Amino acid sequence: MCILDENHVNVDRINVNAHPVPLTSGQAAARLGVRTETLYAYVSRGQISRTRTARGSFFDPLEIEAFAAQRSRLRLSPPASGRVHPGGAPLMVLDTDVALIEDDQLFFRGEPVASLARGFSFDAVAAWLWGEPLHSDRHLLAPPEFVAVARRLVASLPSGVSWIDRAGVALRGLAVADPLRHDGGRQALARVGEIVVSGVVRAMVDRPEAVDQETVPATLWAALTGSEPQPHELTAINAAMVLSADHDLAASTFAGRVAASARASGYGVLTAALGAFDSPLHGTASQAAAQLLTAVRRGRPAQDAIRAQLQTSGRPVPGFGHPLYTGTDPRAATLLPLVAEVDRAGDVIAAVDELIAAMAVTGLHPNIDLALGALTSAAGMSDDAGALVFGMGRTAGWIAHAMDEYSAEPMRLRPQGRYVGPPAVERPELS
Repeated sequence: MCILDENHVNVDRINVNAHPVPLTSGQAAARLGVRTETLYAYVSRGQISRTRTARGSFFDPLEIEAFAAQRSRLRLSPPASGRVHPGGAPLMVLDTDVALIEDDQLFFRGEPVASLARGFSFDAVAAWLWGEPLHSDRHLLAPPEFVAVARRLVASLPSGVSWIDRAGVALRGLAVADPLRHDGGRQALARVGEIVVSGVVRAMVDRPEAVDQETVPATLWAALTGSEPQPHELTAINAAMVLSADHDLAASTFAGRVAASARASGYGVLTAALGAFDSPLHGTASQAAAQLLTAVRRGRPAQDAIRAQLQTSGRPVPGFGHPLYTGTDPRAATLLPLVAEVDRAGDVIAAVDELIAAMAVTGLHPNIDLALGALTSAAGMSDDAGALVFGMGRTAGWIAHAMDEYSAEPMRLRPQGRYVGPPAVERPELS
């Protein structure tokens, strides 16, 4: 076990492997999503190097990560005929008036998201996305009797349950408490959005009456830390929620729109979206980023921490790279400087800088997951807290997309399957 002193300096390096084992051929092929034969074809073409030993061939994890990033960028380059999925199948293209990604910048309804994150509360931005004027004094509030039902359900959960699981239980508690849960229409969706965003967070606070007049980010900070946020802390978590509100048609957003296409209630839309969100390649990726930061903060060299993560997970390095940006994710570029202003953030930002330097060879840049991991680490929150910050922020976008989908033809997002299984066999009827 590594022992840390009060400054988070690693004073016991016994279990730190200074020379972690490179990736095996199987691990490298799995990371690239190809067969071993294809991996060796890359080697023969000089695209990837390998080290031969008596125990077999081994590969540098950072080189494999750089090659994976290069392949991703090439496959995601849109041809003249339109966008394609990395596997070659056409992507569904839907009109949206919520988020625009252009020239490596993110806009909500034409407004730069960085300006919204710095200038307005999340409550105000969420209500604005749902059709209200942008008022800085807007607070989202859920009926206390609804919150009480959700709190009882959350309190009944066993210890150690993740924040996202608690959010899902609180969401259903709010739904069963709401006698108007099945009301349809755009305004009903906005009403549910306010109930859920405010109610889920308040259901997780020990004394919800103490935060009745607080914004959602201030209440969420109290739920995740047990204390009221200081000014820099409130600025950072508020920005994190605003920056997370929408991001084109991510998996969770599309899942919510599918539910809205079938005219699910607001609670049904958010349940569907949250189910898709709770995944390591989407909504919960900041947890792995926080763990990576922790390893570096405890004294492990950044390259070693990255290699260990690649060897154990086979997934992309958490906190780096995004197919929609050629450089740094603008959400990370906005949030990381605000995290640096939080007390006790010094060693976290130092770890961020170390990881960025180590990842430079891959051509991958920081994304929102790294920034969320840095925020939760600096605040002393649990590793999975970033997923809740992200999910509660994204709820604003899910409702905005559901409102948009309600304006379209119902059931338009019901695709047609193409059967590729064994042929049908006619069998004589039994007499």
